[in-house]
Amino acid sequence: MSSPRPRLDAAAILLMVLLCACWGFNQVAIKLANAGISPMLQAGLRSFGSALLLWAWSAHRGVRLFGRDRSLGFGILIGLLFGGEFVLLYTGLVFTSASRAVLFLYTAPFAVALGAHFFVPNERLRPLQGLGLAAAFVGTALAFGDALRFPSHRELLGDAMAFAAALLWGGTTVLVKASRLARIPPEKTLLYQLGISALLLPALSWAVGEHGIVAPTPIVLAMLAYQIVVVAFASYLAWFWLIARYPAGRLSSFTFLTPLFGVLAGAVLLGEPISAALVAALILVGIGIYLVNRAPA
Repeated sequence: MSSPRPRLDAAAILLMVLLCACWGFNQVAIKLANAGISPMLQAGLRSFGSALLLWAWSAHRGVRLFGRDRSLGFGILIGLLFGGEFVLLYTGLVFTSASRAVLFLYTAPFAVALGAHFFVPNERLRPLQGLGLAAAFVGTALAFGDALRFPSHRELLGDAMAFAAALLWGGTTVLVKASRLARIPPEKTLLYQLGISALLLPALSWAVGEHGIVAPTPIVLAMLAYQIVVVAFASYLAWFWLIARYPAGRLSSFTFLTPLFGVLAGAVLLGEPISAALVAALILVGIGIYLVNRAPA
């Protein structure tokens, strides 16, 4: 494979913006599908469908997914973290809006930055990243304070679950970076997450007495298909393709666009209200994501 290109060209920028839009819309897709499929079962079906697609793709590309490389223990652990993340996110979207959930979910880069500072060699926080963490903390506190002013505290519960999902997402990333999982094909790492959560989540759905598939309308099935094919399969493969060819730091700085796309999608497609406090929180978190991911000079 050729060495990464030093700069992003127009194709990479366009693809990265498209990926951020796809990821931002994902919370809207989950909320729409929640109307017809119970949250945990929906998350399990997403993982199952995406795992099948990933296995077929890897077989076509000749990627070894089942060789012995002493990664099984770490793989099971990230699969459990991944499953927990989506239990919290999908259930949280029952209580809060997609606009708010995407804001809290994308505090994950700050959990990664903090965790890497302590557990990953050569990834200590720089002063500029510390400033980004401070901006994100203020933005997150502002968004939580906004929820306290609502008539009920349903949104506050959903916000807290989305924030906890972000912490699990960040913990998963740090574990991958700090363990032998960093030295195996990314397709295998992703398969650990999808495969284990595909087994765990339907079992949890049954154990807690979820209603299952109650209204498989065309829009519900289309949103589930979107999550399986576009988000958990195609977008992840596109991301792996990009980071193999372009500087990861420059690509990661685009992720500040994802909460913006998510808030806009929630407002336009679901009619969710956007308060001034949420806008301010979005700006602060976006600035923080950019600073945390910005490559050093």
